[in-house]
Amino acid sequence: MPEVNRSVPPPVGGWTRFVTARPRLALLAALVITALAVFAGSGVADRMGSGGWQAPGAESTYATEVLAREFPASQPNLLLLVDSGSAGVDDPAVAAEAARLTERLKAEPGISGVGSYWETASPALRSEDGKEAIIAARIGGDEKTAGETLDRLAPAFAGERGPVTVSLGGPVAVQHEMQTIIQEDLLRAELIALPVTLVLLVMVFGSAVAAMLPLAVGIVAILGTNAVLRGLTEFTDVSVFAMNLTTALGLGLAIDYALFIVRRFREELAAGADTRTAVGTTLRTAGRTVLFSALTVAVSLSAMLVFPQYFLRSFAYAGIAVVLLAAAAALILLPAALVLLGPRINALDLRRVLRRRKKAAAGADAAGAAAGGAGASSIAGADASPGRGWAWLGALVMRRAPVFAIVTTVGLLLLGLPFLGVKFGTADDRQLPASAESRVVQEHIRDGFPGSPGGGLEVLAEGQGSPADHAALKGRIEQLPGVLRVDGPVVDGPVAYYSVLPKGEAVGGQAQQLVRDLRALPSASSLDTSVTGTAAVLVDSKDAIADRLPWALAIIVVVTLLLVFLLTGSVLIPLQAVVLNALSLTAMFGAVVWVFQDGNLSGLLAFTSTGDIETTLPVLMFCVAFGLSMDYGVFLISRIKEEYDRTGDHEHSVTFGLRHTGGLITAAAVILAVVMVAIGTSRVTNTKMLGLGIALAVLMDAMVVRSLLVPAVMKLMGRSTWWAPAPLRAFHRRFGLSEGEAAPAVTPAAPPDREPTVEAEGISGARRDIGEPARR
Repeated sequence: MPEVNRSVPPPVGGWTRFVTARPRLALLAALVITALAVFAGSGVADRMGSGGWQAPGAESTYATEVLAREFPASQPNLLLLVDSGSAGVDDPAVAAEAARLTERLKAEPGISGVGSYWETASPALRSEDGKEAIIAARIGGDEKTAGETLDRLAPAFAGERGPVTVSLGGPVAVQHEMQTIIQEDLLRAELIALPVTLVLLVMVFGSAVAAMLPLAVGIVAILGTNAVLRGLTEFTDVSVFAMNLTTALGLGLAIDYALFIVRRFREELAAGADTRTAVGTTLRTAGRTVLFSALTVAVSLSAMLVFPQYFLRSFAYAGIAVVLLAAAAALILLPAALVLLGPRINALDLRRVLRRRKKAAAGADAAGAAAGGAGASSIAGADASPGRGWAWLGALVMRRAPVFAIVTTVGLLLLGLPFLGVKFGTADDRQLPASAESRVVQEHIRDGFPGSPGGGLEVLAEGQGSPADHAALKGRIEQLPGVLRVDGPVVDGPVAYYSVLPKGEAVGGQAQQLVRDLRALPSASSLDTSVTGTAAVLVDSKDAIADRLPWALAIIVVVTLLLVFLLTGSVLIPLQAVVLNALSLTAMFGAVVWVFQDGNLSGLLAFTSTGDIETTLPVLMFCVAFGLSMDYGVFLISRIKEEYDRTGDHEHSVTFGLRHTGGLITAAAVILAVVMVAIGTSRVTNTKMLGLGIALAVLMDAMVVRSLLVPAVMKLMGRSTWWAPAPLRAFHRRFGLSEGEAAPAVTPAAPPDREPTVEAEGISGARRDIGEPARR
């Protein structure tokens, strides 16, 4: 028989007094700080970048920087697509207008390396039908400066210009338009998510007052994180995509934490505790769980800091900030509000009429069953309680634990099978909606111009090489099997470059192999070579992720094991949590490949499949979804642990924990999924993939893993679930934390074989008796 912890924690102490002593002052300070955050975070999106997929220390990054500095014309990032209509690009009037545009562009500040078809007669700059041609240039500066330059140039160059029509494209235009669309889509997502979330919270709590508190916590977390990100843009690059995570986690986690705390507070009030005692008990129990949950989510997100790409690091910045701010608001501001509200937390109960009708119906049923005796009446009342559904489900799962464990595991693995065929690529203009101007330009170039515009490779050669050395290097490049054509070298003193056009797709397997072959070439002793280009960037990105991924996984696993051990004192529960959390993500990864890579449902979801997945997206989705899964896992495990410490009855504790948290976790998952689906309505494919993928992972975790797999596995493990060697048990007794609570100040009378009954909320929105037999 395991040791049962029946010790009583100390009474309400310093932390509770600190957060509740001056509740009005605390809320006023929060209001002032939030107002300052609004001011400090204003304009944050305009300072963010839309790139960040390149590894800063990679060979391709170095070569790109040198070429942009020494040969700006070799790295154009602005393309003017000149459409001559039926006249043709060689028409004298068209050529004259194109020459005027080229000269004007050369005179613009911030522009370098301007060239055009009409100057060079290069066939690569002329469409195959002869009706379109390109003026190429390079905009200097960082992403923000380049975007500002583009905004200045667009009115002067785009549109009808005499006999031609000009459209703007190129990497700068694609990134700038993507940034603009993301900002617009994020505003629309917030307008969708906030009212729907409020309705769901009212369904969960009934009380409009209680429903507003989680939203307030979420808004504080979002505004605070925007201010943090605005400060970070002064020191480092931050991706605009991170704002989507700020909104999603700010609302989702803040609502999770506030749900948990408000629900526990209402339980304590229903049990007869006064307001301050209820707040103290809530902080000792649910508050500790929220703290552990926030730490586990923050650890999962912090693992992205080990990657060199600022796209991934940005999500770590935003995620850590929003998680910690959401937890701080839930543990400091929310208790202050609860102290002021007290029993008025249940005010404006919008379900009062419904409950009155149910009570009247229950009274009629009881009167009709009077002949059956008090026992029959009691059973009828118990059966009427919707909360019994979770207890019934837990009992059913544990009765058939092997069946549920095997079927659920196999089902999840089958859903993840498509991920075995994943192909990694890079984000391009096809991330944008089909109507976006920069995408239209890129599609015209991709489909109508010879070769593979934008998909070529550049070989940078540095050193005092002779003409013979350069000729020898060019010959060796031409002999490689994946090479279609080699142009150059273009030499400027000790620096030269070659343009290499690969066979096949610009970033396909053949092009990636060509990058490796080029880097393996033995060059002349006087020349040092570096390779860049779209395929080279992809190869370097994949290598950087593969190199750092073991470290990221180690951080997540080791710290998660430690935190869950500190919470439970068990060796097996942390291992179970890691394995089951990873298993819960299989459906998400399978769906990502089946839908977004293979193009299934592309018409319904309005995106264009590129046949691959952007390299960094699976890493991002794993870290976010794993953290959210641990969030729900901590909620369930902490309540099971609390009951097990009280009773020592393993099976009863599992059923009790599921009954107490099943509705809460389901409600939180549905609300977070609503937020993520709102994010998933974005017109940018990567954002759509992130939102819809994580929404699926959250729902699968809450409704399948937490409801079916966890109870089944804990039943199969039996009392060994709580095993730990003696040294670790001693360590946990000294340093561990658990959701233990002091004895309630008021214990309502109850039959000796039942716990006091209190009321709690579930996703159904109906009250339920959460009393449970102490032993089975």
